[in-house]
Amino acid sequence: MAQPRPAPVRVLNERPTEPFADAQEAWFWFWQCQIARDEGARFVAGAGLVARPCDPDDISRAALSLARRRIIDRRHLRVLAEYGRALIPPDPRLPDQAIAHRLWEDALDRLTTLLRGKGIVA
Repeated sequence: MAQPRPAPVRVLNERPTEPFADAQEAWFWFWQCQIARDEGARFVAGAGLVARPCDPDDISRAALSLARRRIIDRRHLRVLAEYGRALIPPDPRLPDQAIAHRLWEDALDRLTTLLRGKGIVA
């Protein structure tokens, strides 16, 4: 009987990682990656100018886990998706974006706590 061979150890990135300054920066990075994927780009770990401590999907999963645990709700997710895809936060000075801004800030505050615990946000 043949001896089983150990699986090779694969190093994903040899560069030191740099956490995001805040959850908003992480969220916009996730959306930039998602938009690139939607346009046909393929994600390759470590190909960016800055090595990040996570994959883009980790940020999305963090937001969805907050929703599953009912820490944020569908309104928060809708605002995160709408303004994330646009790559701009809602403007609190505009009356039609005031509620969206409150939801945006609330969701990012809760996302910050989760991402900071994972070492994704400084």
